[in-house]
This record gives sequence, structure tokens and C-alpha cells, in this order.
Amino acid sequence: MSQRNTGVTSQAVNAHACPVREVLDRVAGKWSVQILVAAAPGPIRFTELERSIEGVSRRMLTLTLRNLERDGLVVRTVHPTVPPKVEYELTDVAQELYSSLRHLTDWAERNRVYIAEARAAYDTEHRPELVDA
Repeated sequence: MSQRNTGVTSQAVNAHACPVREVLDRVAGKWSVQILVAAAPGPIRFTELERSIEGVSRRMLTLTLRNLERDGLVVRTVHPTVPPKVEYELTDVAQELYSSLRHLTDWAERNRVYIAEARAAYDTEHRPELVDA
């Protein structure tokens, strides 16, 4: 049997990979990561999230929070006050995810200078027209 013919169809691979890819796409999204990091210390109000996440629009924040809630990563609590007080909090599953995100963000922080230097060296060698501009 050749290495290409393993008996595993692309349909079987996709059937397993699609749900995993869907979850990773959701939790690795630009705004999802920032929301998870901002909400990790404890309950946080919408306006606090909005202020702490630079560049996010109200609409994108709302949509991302709704998706995170749908996925069971965020709990939305509405307190019966006037005006209503709404808070968002990470679930236990999201707290576990946050632990992994901390490792990733710590790695990024430790290696950001190295990566910037590598990019500059690459650009100098492969795209000199960008360096002179």
C-alpha cells in the first residue's frame, strides 16, 4: 500500500477535523482571546469590556460575547436593577482555556523582540524594496 493510500478518506478526516477547527476558530478569534483575557479576573460589565479592548466595536463585542455564551464559555447575568446591570463571567471551561492562553501570551511576550528581529532580517533579505521605503 502506498503512503498516499492509507484507507482513510478525506471525508473521515474532515468529519473529525471540522468540529475541532470550528472550536479553534471561535476561541482563537481576535476578539474572543481579548474578551477571555479581560474577563478572566472575574465578572465584568459590557462597558468595562468595551473600554479594555482597544478597537472593538460595540457590534463586534456583542456578537462575540453572544457566540462565547452560546459555546458555554461565558455566562451572562442580568441583575434586576434600573437600569439593568449586565455582567459577563468565564465558565470553568473558559477558565481552563484561559490558563492555556496565558502560556501562549507569555510565550508571545518573551519572544516578541526575537520575532520582530527575524521579520526585519527576512524583509531585508527577501524584500529590500520594503526596507528602503
